[in-house]
This record gives sequence, C-alpha cells and structure tokens, in this order.
Amino acid sequence: MKKWFEIIFDHRISLQERMFRVVTGICMVALVIILPMGRSLMNLLILASSLVCMAAVVKISIQKECINLGATIIAVLLLMLFPVSFFAAGGFYSGMPEWFVLCFVYISITLEGRRKASFLLLCTLEIMLCYYIAFSFPESVAQNTKVHSFFDSAASVVMVGMLTSVLLLFVTRLYEEENELSRQQKKEIEELNKAENNFFSSMSHEIRTPINTIIGLNEIILRGDIPEDVAENAKNIQIASKMLLTLINDILDLSKIKSKKMEIVNVSYETGALLSEIVNMIWIKAKEKGLEFRLHVDSSIPSMLCGDEVRIKQILINLLNNAIKYTSKGTVTLSIRCERVALNRVRVWYSVEDTGQGVKKENIPYIFNAFKRVNEEKNRHIEGTGLGLSIVHQLVDLMGGEISVNSVYTKGSTFLVMLEQDIVDDKELGTFTLASRVRANAGEQYRQSFEAPEAHILVVDDNEMNLMVVKKLLLQTKIQLDTALSGAECLKLTQIQHYDAILMDHLMPEMDGIQCLHALRTQPGGLCQDVPVIALTANAGSDNQLLYRKEGFSGYLAKPVSGALLEAGVLSILPKELVKLSEDASQSEIGKDVLIFEQTQRRSLMITTDSVCDLPESLTEEFGIHVCPYYVCTDHGRFLDEQELKADELLSHMVMGKNGFSQAPDVEDYERFFAERLTEAQNIIHITMAKHVSQGYSNALEAAKSFENVTVLDSGHLSSSMGLAVLYAASMAENHYTKTDIVKAVKKLRHYISSAFIIDSTHMMCQAGKIPRRIQILCDALLLHPVIVLRNSKMSVGAMEIGNFAHVARRYIRKLFISTRNIDRRILFITYAGLDRKSLQYIQELVKQYCPFERVYLQKASSAIACNCGPGSFGLLFMKKNDAVISFSENSKQDTAN
Repeated sequence: MKKWFEIIFDHRISLQERMFRVVTGICMVALVIILPMGRSLMNLLILASSLVCMAAVVKISIQKECINLGATIIAVLLLMLFPVSFFAAGGFYSGMPEWFVLCFVYISITLEGRRKASFLLLCTLEIMLCYYIAFSFPESVAQNTKVHSFFDSAASVVMVGMLTSVLLLFVTRLYEEENELSRQQKKEIEELNKAENNFFSSMSHEIRTPINTIIGLNEIILRGDIPEDVAENAKNIQIASKMLLTLINDILDLSKIKSKKMEIVNVSYETGALLSEIVNMIWIKAKEKGLEFRLHVDSSIPSMLCGDEVRIKQILINLLNNAIKYTSKGTVTLSIRCERVALNRVRVWYSVEDTGQGVKKENIPYIFNAFKRVNEEKNRHIEGTGLGLSIVHQLVDLMGGEISVNSVYTKGSTFLVMLEQDIVDDKELGTFTLASRVRANAGEQYRQSFEAPEAHILVVDDNEMNLMVVKKLLLQTKIQLDTALSGAECLKLTQIQHYDAILMDHLMPEMDGIQCLHALRTQPGGLCQDVPVIALTANAGSDNQLLYRKEGFSGYLAKPVSGALLEAGVLSILPKELVKLSEDASQSEIGKDVLIFEQTQRRSLMITTDSVCDLPESLTEEFGIHVCPYYVCTDHGRFLDEQELKADELLSHMVMGKNGFSQAPDVEDYERFFAERLTEAQNIIHITMAKHVSQGYSNALEAAKSFENVTVLDSGHLSSSMGLAVLYAASMAENHYTKTDIVKAVKKLRHYISSAFIIDSTHMMCQAGKIPRRIQILCDALLLHPVIVLRNSKMSVGAMEIGNFAHVARRYIRKLFISTRNIDRRILFITYAGLDRKSLQYIQELVKQYCPFERVYLQKASSAIACNCGPGSFGLLFMKKNDAVISFSENSKQDTAN
C-alpha cells in the first residue's frame, strides 16, 4: 500500500498514468465489495476473474505505455459486469443501481474526446435497458427479502459515497500538485530568462562606460597638435575601440535575437558617410594582413537613403571582417550597386568577395548557424565567436532583405545581401573610390560644428570620467556646462538655475534617469520643467529607444559617443537664437546620427491586428492596417509569422514529421507594438483572433492596460474571417467614424461573418494538439474530413465529410451556399494552405456555379494558421447581409490575391 501511494504522488510518472491507477484501483475495490451481493457461485467466479483481468490490464497497459487502450478495455469490462451483477443481486430492489455511478465516474476521468462521449451514452443506454428488462420481465431478476434489499441499498449508498469522495480527494490532490509544479517550473524559467537578459544588459552597460572614456579622451588627443607617430597610435586606438564595441554589440544582439526582441529603426543617412566609416575601419585591417582591399560603388546610388544605418553598417563590417579572417592572401572586395524599383525606392545590392579558403559544399547549409564554425579543425587558429554570420542573417531577414552565399572550396566566397530602402535625396553619390576616401580622411582636421557661449546646459551622470569626457568634447563649443553626479543633485541645481538643455544618464543609484525626468517635470518651483532632456546612456538598443520616447525624453544618444555626435545631439535641442553655426558645417551633416523624437502629425485613429488575419498586403497597405506578428515554433526555434517563416516552408517541414505550432505575441510584444503605433496615431483599435482559440486576445488586453488610448476587440473569428472584421473597421475609420461607433459595429459584425474551414487531413491538427490521436487515426481510416466552424469565439466541428477532395469540396460549398439570399456577395476570401493551382481553379468554378461574388481573393494562410490546419485545407469566408454594414472603400481595386 505504501508503494502504491508513493507511485501515485511520484511526479516522474505522467499524470495520466497516476489517474489511471487511482480510478482503476477504486473500481477494483468496488468489485470486491460487490462480490458478496452475487447469489450464485457462477456470479462470484465471474466477478473474481474480472478482478484478475483488470489487474492484468493495468499492469500491461503501464508497461506498454498504452494507458488509453487499457482504460477503454476496463470500461468495457465494467459495462459487461455491472448488468450481470444487477440481475444477480436483485435488480432495483438491491444495492446495485448505486454502483452504476462509479461506472460514469470512471469513464469521465479516464477516457477522452469522442470515446468518452460514446461510452457515457452507452452506459446510459445500458442502465435504461437493465431497468426496462427488470420491470418488464421480473422473473429474470433474483428475488430478495425486503430486509435484505433494504440493508443492501443502505450499504451501497454509504460505500459509493465514500469511494467517490476518496476518488475526488485523490484527483483534486493530483491536480493541485501538478498545478503547483507547473507554476514552479514557469517561475524558474521566467527567472532564468530575466537573469540572462539582465546579465547581457548589465554587461553591455558596464563595458560601454569605460569604452566611452577611452574613445572620448582619445578623440581629445586627436584634436590637438600632436606628432605624426602619436596621431597614428591614437587612430589605431580609435579603430581598436570601435572593433571592441562591435564585438560587444554582437553578444548583445545575440541575446535580443534569441528572445525575439531585436528591432529595426529606419533613419535618414548619407551613403557616402556610411561607406567612409566602413572603409576607415576595414582597409587598415586588410593592409596589416597583406591583403588588397578593393571598393566598387555604383555612382548612381542616391546620396541619402532611409534605412537602419547602424544595422547595415553592422552587416557589412561583419561580412568584411569574416572575409579578412579567412583570407590569407589575395583580395577582399566590397561592391555596391543600385537598382530603382519605384519612384522613391531602390534595391541596393552589397557584395563581399574574397579569395580565401572558401566553404565546402556540405557545410554551406550550416554557415549561418550561431556558434557554428565550419571546418573547425582547419580554422581553430582563427579568432572568433561564431556569431557574426548568424547575426547578419537574422538582421537581413528582419529588414526584409535577402542574403546568399556562393563559395568554391579553396577558391573563395561571395556573400550577397539585398536590401530595399527609401530614397531621401535623389542626388547621385558620384565617384566614390577607396583612395579618395582614405586621402580625405587622412588630412581631416577637427572643427566644432557650432558655438553657443550664451547657452547653459546640465550633464547628469554618476560616473565622473563620463562627465569629464563630455566637458572636454564640448569645450570648443564654448557652452556653459554644469555637472551633477546624481538625480538628487540635478533637482537641487534646477531649482536655482535655468538650463537650456539637459543630458541625463539612465542607470544611476538611488534615483535613475527616468525617475529624475519625471520629478523634473513636476518639480514645485523648478526652473526646468519644460527644458528638453536627452538620454545619454550606455543602455543601447532600439527597445530602449522606445522606452525613452514613451517616458518623455526629447532624444537619445548611446555611449560611447563621438564629439560630432554629441555636438549634433546638443545642437538639435538648443534654442536656435543661442547658436552660431560654423561656416563650413552644413546642416545636412549635423544631427544625421542622433535620434531625436519629433512630434510628427498623427492619425486620429488606427486599426491594427495580428498576422493571423490572412489579408493581402495590398489591402493592409491601402487601409493603413499595421500587423503584429505571431510566432511559429519549430524544432529549429521560434520564428516571426510570415516574416521569418513562410507557410510553404513550414508545411514542408511538418510533412516530414517534425513539430510546429503557433504562439501568440506575449504582453511585452504587444506593449512594444502599441508604443510604436501610438507615435503615428492618437487612438488604436486592435482586433484579435477569437479569444477562446488563442492567447492573443488576453495578452493584448493586458498590454493595453498600459495605454489609455488602446482598445482591444475580440473578432470572434480567425484567419481571413477575422480579416473581414479588420477591413470593416478600417473602412469605417477611413470614413471618419468615431471609435465608439467602430467598436459597436465590430461587436455586432461577429454574428454576420461566416467562418467555416474544411480540413483535408487531421494530422496537423493532432500534431498541434487540437484533436486526440485516436480521432486522427479514425478520420484517416474512414476518409473523414471535419468542417471547423467558429461560434461565440469558440472552435468546434460543425460537420464531417467523407470522400476524396473533389467530392468533399463540392459538398462543402453546396451546403455553404444552400441559401444565397442572405449572403453579401461583394467580397469572398478563399483562404487555403498547401493547395495547387488546379484545386484552386476547381474551387473557384464551384463558387461561380453556386454563388458568384463581385470580388474573390485567393489568400494563402499564414504559417501560424497553416501549422494548425495542414495542407489541403481551405475555407470560404464572407459576410452575411446586415443593414448596418457599410461598403468597403470604393477606391479598393478589384483584385485577386495569390
């Protein structure tokens, strides 16, 4: 008995097995109690042999790990034994009827899905049949005395009540322990992730602080009149510091990529300045190794583009560093060419070619894997973390670009990156050569970009070295500069002195920069309540940029900061009347690298949704609908829906028997998404998938609590039927309806959208955990195809079709359009996963035959939807007639989205 209890509460054993042991044990106890009720030796032998059979079934089921089958066999035994005992013990004049309750309890706890429903129905019918036979044919029931019947019934009620109570106590205890274990594991995982993120963030901050001092003081040396050899050494220190900073950024970026928190921040930048900086960092490294560095730049490339300059620079530097590392002799070539794809958009191709050792053909598929270094034995003497190419690949994907590699072993490699970018200044860059850039930079002398002797600024930082660096870098601007070592000291100074601008560190003891800013804005009698404040901090990253924007900073500068960048940041927030620009400092060169949070004109109302809405890109762009991506989790990691993993790739991955499932954005993802969108709109209505189907609604609702002007709505649907609700709301917003009107209309629209999908194979649904394995086997064996419908935000099986694709599709469409009177024929989505063109044409012909629509969109399901329904599945999604429904924008072009 002690061993049995130890097994029951052993967490290493699955919950299903422990439940099976408990419930079956209770039923066996019940049979032992029922034994004396049998009046004949035959009945006693039957009950005794049944006990032996049940014990054997339990043992074999656990050994063979087929708990479901074992539970089913025991349920069948109970359904056979209880009627025999019923008639042998005296029918409803005995204590046997009460024991049928245990049969219901056993089936309810041990069986699942449709099997459970079937056995419960069978048990009910069996009891009714037993009572009917006992009533109609009393001679078939053993006769008992009145006293015997009374005591049998009383004893049975007491025993059944006690056994059921014991069973419920065991089951409750098991579930409580499992829930507690799950909570502990979740807490441990969260703490581990938090500790890892804190470590990377802290490491980045702590290392950037001394690097800021090194780079800043080194720049002061370069500004002075120093001997040539000292200047050369100082320049080498500058280059080495920037290389070290690149390594730090790689480690920090790996953490962000791993947690899917990497962000792309597009800004205007000068192509010439970007290439100059890359050249100045790379050509010396190539020269030191005896390599020839070549540069070929398309002269027609625009002089200013809009893109993530920092990440583009990071991509090219990583590729060039990699080429130099693996090339012992010959050349490394950077080639850039431009191709115009629209009036204000270009496609830029960056090519990095080397004459190094190349990559073996079998190793090319692994070249972008993190921590993976191909041909390790040969390359063990080459320094590196194995992160560079992995980060490059991830960054290119995040920017919507493409990267490819061509390599011949022992001959060299070529990495080709394509990025599309917007044009800011159409003026051509012109001739750009390596020699001209090196000469230009070699003779370059520092000169301050402006002077502001009447300006008075305050710098707040808990590190005295940082304060000294800022003072020296701004010395020649003649600005009056005060310093404070803490937030409290800052608040004391702002009560007695008005400043024209403030530079504020973030991570300071006691009162951090954000707390200090909030105190500054509400300081009673403070003289700087409305003064612009720039965050000057070692907390790098686009996620921190969003934080500083949200908290109310006027701008953001990441340490280590150069003199030119620091001047640009200060210049951007100083009153213009206090500033005198240098004669040779053009405005285009000032402020191009500093991130200033400008108040741009914002839309009154924006409709947003999730990537599972399955809408054509043409419609989302036309209506200005922004999409928050879901995640798709596979054996290879977690990917952004449709951005990092397409549905076709996912289906081919899952068809091979590998795992894949969708995951809603978490609360932090939604908070970041809403914060970004609120820079473009004053109010947001976010429409999610049906709340009982996905965690997206509850996560978005929780995130919206941080914002007063974000409203989250449950569409009640999924895929393109959810997309119909989104289009409807976007059309109303475009026609200047109020937020209240749109919310009411979308809630009402839930009942006027038809949402039904025919599933070709239940394999993916089973793999995703939507249906039990036995149901999938049954559907495959009988060629059954479930029709999945959504009602009241819940997903259920509306019908079952049988046959091949053509037969099933025809029956599904005919039933769907059996009555066309109430169908709104303006728009239809045929949303599908893994269907070929022939099948789609067949579906379209059937639609035209039964119910033609004005506009039909053929829409591929997103990877997050496809991983649940599987290939060969499709749905016809449309609206029903509703007097309140307004027309979609008349400007919408009649289109078929493929």
